[in-house]
Amino acid sequence: MPRPLRVAIVGAGPAGIYAADALLKSAAAADPGVSIDLFERMPAPFGLIRYGVAPDHPRIKGIVTALHQVLDKPQIRLFGNVDYPRDIDLDDLRSFYDAVVFSTGASADRALDIPGIGLDGSYGAADFVSWYDGHPDVPRTWPLDAEKVAVLGVGNVALDVARILAKTAEELLPTEIPPNVHEGLKANRAREIHVFGRRGPAQAKFSPMELRELDHSPNIEVIVNPEDIDYDDGSIATRRGNKQADMVAKTLENWAIRDIGERPHKLFLHFFESPTEILGEDGRVVGLRTERTELDGTGNVKGTGAFTDWDLSAVYRAVGYLSDELPKLPWDIASGTVPDEGGRVIEESGGHLQSTYVTGWIRRGPIGLIGHTKGDANETVASLLDDHAGGRLHTPASPAPEAVDAFLGERGVRFTTWEGWHRLDAAEKALGAPQGRERVKIVERDEMLDASGA
Repeated sequence: MPRPLRVAIVGAGPAGIYAADALLKSAAAADPGVSIDLFERMPAPFGLIRYGVAPDHPRIKGIVTALHQVLDKPQIRLFGNVDYPRDIDLDDLRSFYDAVVFSTGASADRALDIPGIGLDGSYGAADFVSWYDGHPDVPRTWPLDAEKVAVLGVGNVALDVARILAKTAEELLPTEIPPNVHEGLKANRAREIHVFGRRGPAQAKFSPMELRELDHSPNIEVIVNPEDIDYDDGSIATRRGNKQADMVAKTLENWAIRDIGERPHKLFLHFFESPTEILGEDGRVVGLRTERTELDGTGNVKGTGAFTDWDLSAVYRAVGYLSDELPKLPWDIASGTVPDEGGRVIEESGGHLQSTYVTGWIRRGPIGLIGHTKGDANETVASLLDDHAGGRLHTPASPAPEAVDAFLGERGVRFTTWEGWHRLDAAEKALGAPQGRERVKIVERDEMLDASGA
């Protein structure tokens, strides 16, 4: 009797779980069956949902409900607190599985090559997001002594950073923020937040709902300069062909023509300002220099030669995420991705790396919304199943499920399980219950492991 197809998925965020779901819905799941193990570096699953989505976005965090339904299936096992390649590498995985899918995402900040980027007070948005989301591997404190702050970028991460900086700690207390984050935000001195984009309103990458959410806080006054509302032929074409871009532009237009109110925290959205230098004194940020840009007719911009120095004490760059290079896999330095064809990993020779696949941000870069990874996972799994049907997968030496447990045990790896996540989940909810909160996130790795029973 043929054994089930054995697949390892490295990364238990949405991309990896969607890949598992696609496998479970395939014909192979019925005959000969599939057996899937997810390996996750964190003690808890869900990746970006847990450590990349702002705590005041419960609607997005609600995706966890659907992911739970996938991980509850008996064909899936979770191995949390297992690091690739420290605890298990590609050769190890090949010895246990017919195929390996990498879905490790992106957690680092993309570089911004302007003078002053290394000054004290210049931060990456990814690091700040990890702090306020209670990531186990980042410091427990964050310097929040700047009264005037810049955020570079016009995507949703920039909005998240600006919104968290502009809200009060008490506004965020009902969310799942850990106690150390609440205490840190209570000391936040930011009263002016300036978000800078080098292009215009039609080119902003905000989601309409996220943008409008800025105006829902009783403490945040959103301000747009009427002079920044400008469109060329390329911009008009973008608005006509993209409903979301048009909605964003309309929201910005409405904010530009209204009177400035009395809310205590001012959040300025600046367009046509290209950062050229972070200004410093004695090694610390004291300002930001931007060059005014103008549209060139195509929706792109060119510099005008007019510069402005902004009085600011901290700068956060939200110009994109970057994935970590994965040992034993080919790597495209420019894009920060693993080269692939239909999800199949491509070696430098141009051939496919046998039985090895990628999906999600490690495959296509950190673009798109969480839901977009479903189609990505479906394509990758289709390639995997095609190779399985064609006899192109390698044969593992030790395909029995218990062999993995024994291997990790011999390595002394303290790993969590899906049952352990349920215990950790219950522990966090119990911490929140006395305060009327859904949960209080546990941030220390050892405490997470203890709560999970690892």
